[in-house]
Amino acid sequence: MPDRLLVITGGAGRIGTALRPLLREHYRLRLVDVREFPGDLEGDEYVQRDISRFADAESAIVDADAVLHLAGNPSTSATWEEVRTANIEATNNVFEAARRQGAKRVVFASTNHVMGFYNLEQAWPIDTLSPIRPDSLYGVSKAFGEALARYYADAFDMTMICLRIGWFTPNVPDSVGLNPLWISARDLAQIVLRCLETPRRFGIYNATSNNPQRHWDLRTSRDELGFMPQDVVPDASGSDGPAYVDPQAGVVGAIDKN
Repeated sequence: MPDRLLVITGGAGRIGTALRPLLREHYRLRLVDVREFPGDLEGDEYVQRDISRFADAESAIVDADAVLHLAGNPSTSATWEEVRTANIEATNNVFEAARRQGAKRVVFASTNHVMGFYNLEQAWPIDTLSPIRPDSLYGVSKAFGEALARYYADAFDMTMICLRIGWFTPNVPDSVGLNPLWISARDLAQIVLRCLETPRRFGIYNATSNNPQRHWDLRTSRDELGFMPQDVVPDASGSDGPAYVDPQAGVVGAIDKN
């Protein structure tokens, strides 16, 4: 069994569930989630915690060698109140808990939605060096996480790597609007492992599979991490599927909820 302990926040979610069997041979896994774990742990450790509370976040990260921070509200229509607690306060708690507990490496699950307005305007290919253009409050909350990661890398000599993850689905991808964003579980596990092993102190990287549209620029991911995506979206056309994002949904939706 591997000696190094990797804590995965949001470990009971879609991505955490898909990554577990692909990461297990490299790390001991401690899964952290606010919900009760659904199913067989297959030898992994599980702790039920609400990481929006600092004490919960710190207790979950005790003895960790590294943290993969997946937890958060992933809805592009989430309101400010929703992302503030789940994505901003919780991310601050995880980074600070990692620092206090001596976990010197954090991989932060950011999102393509940090750059979403480029995608809406079809200003492809989209790199990681251009100014951010969030398409939602969700995207704004992840941009905050990237800025906070930069601070922790510079101020506390921690390794903080941000992945702008594309569209992950456990099903066969079939959406003309989302297929260029698709990333397979195998490719996502590969880039996560490369982030966990890189000597670089800080970086922001696009994370998609080797999709033929080339809407999301993977050159930095390839050059700096050695990422070599293996999978290609099986059908480059697909059906109409869901829209990419409604950029007004989170703000307007908050008014409707009140």
